[in-house]
Amino acid sequence: MIVETYLWSTEDATQAWATALATRPALHHAIIELHGELGAGKTTLVRHLLRALGVQGRVKSPSYAVVEPHSVPTAQGELAISHFDFYRFTDPREWEDAGFRDIFTAPGLKLIEWADNARAALPVPDLAVHITVNDDDSRSVTLRAFTPLGKELVQRA
Repeated sequence: MIVETYLWSTEDATQAWATALATRPALHHAIIELHGELGAGKTTLVRHLLRALGVQGRVKSPSYAVVEPHSVPTAQGELAISHFDFYRFTDPREWEDAGFRDIFTAPGLKLIEWADNARAALPVPDLAVHITVNDDDSRSVTLRAFTPLGKELVQRA
């Protein structure tokens, strides 16, 4: 496992990191988990990443819907992006009923908030992003890569 750490002193630093990550072709096939307490900046990071990938319109948290799908054109065709928020996920039967297995086996980028609430059903992520809020409101960020694709994302981030 590769581990990298960052300090994001402002939201601009978060945006810059997300913009750099968006340029990585490997990102288009990644499963990325985002960890942190409420208000740590998980959804903010996702918003910056989706904007950098070209998502237009409102980017909202999928807290109630569990998943928000997005699609952006790329040189290789459409990139499917699924933004999950398992904060309110309590019933494992919902995994099958909602078709999440199909989403996770399909091509595209998967971004997951509150992954621990669905841990038993989730595949191993390529990359886990752990965000901690510091006393000065900066963010300490730890990246953990679990797969070769995740290692590629971390080594180039």
